[in-house]
Amino acid sequence: MAANASKRTPTDFLKSVLGRPVCVKLNSGSEFRGILACLDGFMNIAMEQTEEYVDGQLKTKYGDAFIRGNTVLYISTQKRRTKSRKKK
Repeated sequence: MAANASKRTPTDFLKSVLGRPVCVKLNSGSEFRGILACLDGFMNIAMEQTEEYVDGQLKTKYGDAFIRGNTVLYISTQKRRTKSRKKK
C-alpha cells in the first residue's frame, strides 16, 4: 500500500466539507455551527444556518454569517446528533 494514498491535506479536508455541517471555533472561545458555504485562502468563512454557542449554550441564530479568517482557531465536522430509540 502506498504511503501517500492515506495522507490527506487540510485543503482536502476543507474541500470535502463544503456544503456540509461544520463547527468553527474562534480564538475568543465562541463556536459557530452551520453549513460551510465557502471559504477563501485567508480562511474567511461564509456559513449558512449559523448558530453561535458560548460555553456550550446556544446564544444566537444568524442564518447567513461571515467569519473573518484570522479569528478562526479550527474548523471541524459537526457531529450529528442521534436520538436513541428503544424497541419494545
